[in-house]
Amino acid sequence: MLRHDVFDPPRRFVRRRLLAGASGALLLAVAQTAVAARAKPAATPIEVWKSPTCGCCQDWIHHLEAQGFTATVYDVGNAAARSRLGIAARYGSCHTALVGGYAIEGHVPAEDIRRLLVTRPAAIGLAVPGMPVGSPGMDGAIYGSRRDPYDVLLLARGGGATVFRAYR
Repeated sequence: MLRHDVFDPPRRFVRRRLLAGASGALLLAVAQTAVAARAKPAATPIEVWKSPTCGCCQDWIHHLEAQGFTATVYDVGNAAARSRLGIAARYGSCHTALVGGYAIEGHVPAEDIRRLLVTRPAAIGLAVPGMPVGSPGMDGAIYGSRRDPYDVLLLARGGGATVFRAYR
């Protein structure tokens, strides 16, 4: 007569294998979730109108791309885009952009654009009039340690503006 307990693995060993397999699958799922959480968020698309020969505009675009934006660039100048987006000439600079339905004029830091996109105020967008040294794109080695104070303005639909952030 054959004894089944000699040839069949004891039930406790079968249970251990099942538990080990289930634990392994659970650990794998947790690891995959952790890797996905550390992955970069999707890039934020931004359209930029600028002169084809403007180096500081290109430097500003590099600043944005380093901060997770993906730029589509139109090297046709920015006067028409500025006008079309409703930005008054007094807030003008060397490039104009459109992101998330908001106009961006000039050397606005990426951090301020992100804040705008999160808070979503009722406004046209943001502007840094002129080309202040020390702002993104105007901060290269050629300027040394020079930093001009400047304001990032929140442009109201009625034509006015308020300070969104001051850089001193």
